[in-house]
Amino acid sequence: MQAPSYLEDRISQIPALRLLMAMGWQYVPPKAVDGLRGNKTSNVILESVLLEWLRSNNSVQYKGREYAFSEANLAGAIHKLKELQLNQGLIPASESVYELLTLGVSAEQVIGQDRRSFSLKFVDWEHPEKNVYQVTDEFVVERRGSYNTRRPDIVLFVNGIPLVVIECKRPDQQTGEGEKAVYEGVSQMLRNQRLDDEIPHLFAYAQVVMAVSVNDALYGTTRTAKDFWATWNEEETLTSSPSAYASGRGELEELINQKLNADEKNQLYGWRDNGRWVRQYFDDQDTAGERLATVQDAAIYALLTPMRLLELAYQFIVYDNGVKKIARYQQYFAIKATLERVTRIDANGKRAGGVIWHTTGSGKSLTMVMLAKALSLSHPVVQNPRVVIVTDRIDLDAQIWGTFKACGKKVVKAESGKHLMELIRDPANEIITTVIDKFEAAAKSKLADDNVNVFVLVDESHRSQYGSSHARMAEVFRKGCYIGFTGTPLLKKEKSTADKFGGFIHKYTMRQAVSDKAVIPLLYEGRMVDLDVSREAMDQWFERRTANLTDDQKVDLKRKMSRAEEVNRTRSRLEAIAWDVAQHYIKTWRGTGFKAQFATASKEVAIQYMMALQDEGIECAAIMSSPDTREGNSDADETNLKPVQDFWKRMMQAHSTEEKYLSNIKNSFAQADGIEILIVVDKLLVGFDEPRNTVLYVDKSLKEHGLLQAIARVNRLYEGKEYGYIVDYRGVLGELNEALETYNALEAYDAEDVAGTVTDIKKVIDELPGLHDRLWAVFDPVTNKGDSEAMERFLEPEDRRQEFYDALNAYASGLKVALGTVEFYEKTSEKKIQNYKFDLTFFHRLRSSVKLRYAESVNYGEYEQKIRKLLNDHIKAEGVSVLTPEVNIFDEPAFAEAVAHLESPAARADAIAYRMKKTATEKMDEDPAFYRKFSQMIEDTIEAYRQGRISELEYLEQIEAGLDQFRTGKDNSLPEQLANTKDASAYFGLLVLQLGVDGVASPMADLAIEFETTINRFKGRDWAHNLDTVNKLKNALEDHLYDFKRTYDISISGVVMDAIIDGVVETAKKRDSADL
Repeated sequence: MQAPSYLEDRISQIPALRLLMAMGWQYVPPKAVDGLRGNKTSNVILESVLLEWLRSNNSVQYKGREYAFSEANLAGAIHKLKELQLNQGLIPASESVYELLTLGVSAEQVIGQDRRSFSLKFVDWEHPEKNVYQVTDEFVVERRGSYNTRRPDIVLFVNGIPLVVIECKRPDQQTGEGEKAVYEGVSQMLRNQRLDDEIPHLFAYAQVVMAVSVNDALYGTTRTAKDFWATWNEEETLTSSPSAYASGRGELEELINQKLNADEKNQLYGWRDNGRWVRQYFDDQDTAGERLATVQDAAIYALLTPMRLLELAYQFIVYDNGVKKIARYQQYFAIKATLERVTRIDANGKRAGGVIWHTTGSGKSLTMVMLAKALSLSHPVVQNPRVVIVTDRIDLDAQIWGTFKACGKKVVKAESGKHLMELIRDPANEIITTVIDKFEAAAKSKLADDNVNVFVLVDESHRSQYGSSHARMAEVFRKGCYIGFTGTPLLKKEKSTADKFGGFIHKYTMRQAVSDKAVIPLLYEGRMVDLDVSREAMDQWFERRTANLTDDQKVDLKRKMSRAEEVNRTRSRLEAIAWDVAQHYIKTWRGTGFKAQFATASKEVAIQYMMALQDEGIECAAIMSSPDTREGNSDADETNLKPVQDFWKRMMQAHSTEEKYLSNIKNSFAQADGIEILIVVDKLLVGFDEPRNTVLYVDKSLKEHGLLQAIARVNRLYEGKEYGYIVDYRGVLGELNEALETYNALEAYDAEDVAGTVTDIKKVIDELPGLHDRLWAVFDPVTNKGDSEAMERFLEPEDRRQEFYDALNAYASGLKVALGTVEFYEKTSEKKIQNYKFDLTFFHRLRSSVKLRYAESVNYGEYEQKIRKLLNDHIKAEGVSVLTPEVNIFDEPAFAEAVAHLESPAARADAIAYRMKKTATEKMDEDPAFYRKFSQMIEDTIEAYRQGRISELEYLEQIEAGLDQFRTGKDNSLPEQLANTKDASAYFGLLVLQLGVDGVASPMADLAIEFETTINRFKGRDWAHNLDTVNKLKNALEDHLYDFKRTYDISISGVVMDAIIDGVVETAKKRDSADL
């Protein structure tokens, strides 16, 4: 049998199609799909399929009789679905489509003398078996504003509407940034959704988008940002087939090994240019035995079975403030488990409730929205449900109310206890949000509601659900179903009480969330905990902290600390911490776009910190509630404190209202060039989700739920964000306990519930020597590590360079963390620190040089941002190179300038040679003979130099001479009649490869010119994807070959003739697309 192939179609795309076919999707070849959409590549809906489905599955029920919709109404419904308003943006257009798909369209129909409006649906969500499921690949879609096209790998249609788009990638390749191949699929998917010049009209209909690469699979929905593409982990065993039970295997294994019948093989393989060989390959694989399921298989099976797909699209997609979101697996299974539980009614006539614990940052508020949506949409035993969302804080109430509003749900917010009573009495209010204390008035009024279909969703339920507040709610909703949501685990003492209300429905811990990359890991650093204990402690801290400062910096800090003689010690401590915070932020984060939050003990202290940080040049602002609101843990009433009153007066003068004050500052904080540090007391330590927020400085007492909520402010995903950082000036976590299971501050929790919440930054520092050793270990085989030329030559093989880049990236990340901590300077000698810095500078220069020398694409992403900040602020290295864009080899001045920076003739020759090799590989399909010849010439020249047969200068001279010819794109030895042709020289090369010359070079050149003339005659709009055009062209080329064969009496077998024709057509396609 053949060895497994790593070609994209054979290892990923066709296996995906075969699985989908086994799952019930009908495969339709591209040409047939074109016919179903009127042969218009701008049309992404299979209109003939949709029209037939609408005709068969929609009817008018009127006065006990059934009538068909008029053809005009059916055509009008399709027209409305196709009428995209992309000028308003892709997401608004997608939302309009989503409403049509889920709600249907209203159509006026005349029956007899009556005119009435009736609903017409595009999808039967309640009866999945009544829909039509089709799949195709290489789906050609015309780009906006041009005749150019894109070809998504796989598209799935429900009733002719494209609901799923999949990009498939081979697993043995990486992106230019060194990421897994699956991220290339994500990148292509995001590119294709660009509004101006891509194919956004396809994605206006798509509900699920996937990127798969055998061992990896990610999913999202329209415009899902790269960092939010997710993996899916199945939490339940899907129903297996009877045969699966008999054989002891799951249904997935049955499906991936299901054989195709002859008709299915013809459909799937027959249309492909190399269909005969593809069919033979998969027949051999089938004969060889059964294969094992891959990650790609599992993801496709979990997400795209027809029933699961319709369920996800209908119930688990929301539009949140201009962002389209699809459920992650933990949200899906939490909601499924809740829906299953609430069907149970106990002896008292109440539905079973419980608690959902999803770690803060993993989308808890959206889970509440999706649960409310799922209850209202489709639950078979819940009639006319009402949902009441309860929080214990005004700001949380506003946030959740805003989330529901942003997601398009009709929701009302109780403004007072009296208003809550009015809302409860009116059954038209299906979704109500309120603060817990408003139930006091409702309970006192003896208001009671015995509706068993009332669902009370209690946010951060650990604070309120299990005490007297819960009793107040229970007095009002006596038969209500109570479902608690918490982003933090329950304390040990809370768990027994929670069991009384149904126990846990679903858990999603911090460790799971970090593993799934739903949130980022948190690093903890304790600083200056004993700063205010004594003058001796202050002096000791000063000596430690100023060891690496300039004299001016020491004087500046000493000046601040000397004020202890004039003001109280608290002020001196505050200014010292402010100075430390400022230095840490400036050196580590300024200019990166990442922000910090500073948690302080009281409003007055927050204002003092704001002024001190502003003195240090930090752009910061303080957020707090109005002076008449108790906030913070100070025992003193701050209402009448003049600094607080004055601050508030200034804020109201600047912003006019409290709402605008909060909104304006938060909006600035969300901008890359806006406020850098946000100083808070209690407000925004819960429910504030700004992804740029990366560092939490802490100078206030926090414990238990408050501590976990606060530190979770910096665990949100954002591009380039590796960790969230907790810098603690109060020692809020304490020390690890004796069992090293958890910090003292978290001992009130079960250890398993808080495992993985934070990692002490000491662990990262302790790992740095190992990362440093690992980086040098890459070069163990190099005898003289002081010889940069030897180091660069050692990195010639691509796998070695990748190992080097991975090790360097890990080392740079570790050193960046370490250089931002106090402990690193305290426990590491100055000599060792300088050695770490010097090595980073050296290896960065080496990386820059070999990327140019071996013609690699340059990554401007995470590494470049990280290394630039590190070199600029911590190392101050002179002449450190910054990676620049890859220079086009055909841009002679720019390429010459780039190469001139390399030190040795051999390095310059390598840079030219490897760039020519790379370009030849990229352009190989445009002229196989020419670029194959040049690739071999380059290899021979490199090998001659490596073996010492030519000198460095001779190596450079030969490569430069080759470069001159390479840029012409033509072989100097071609017959003269090809000199002024555009494409014929490429076709001539293909003829030579197959036939040789044997005295017929000139006639073969004439034949190549005939090929060019004929191909130009067949070229038209999107000709390369029109199978009829391509087949007619092949017939014409075959006629030319037969004439040539007869004229010159040359023996050409059918196999060789097919190879020539296929090669010429594919080359013509590539050259044509390269010209666009």
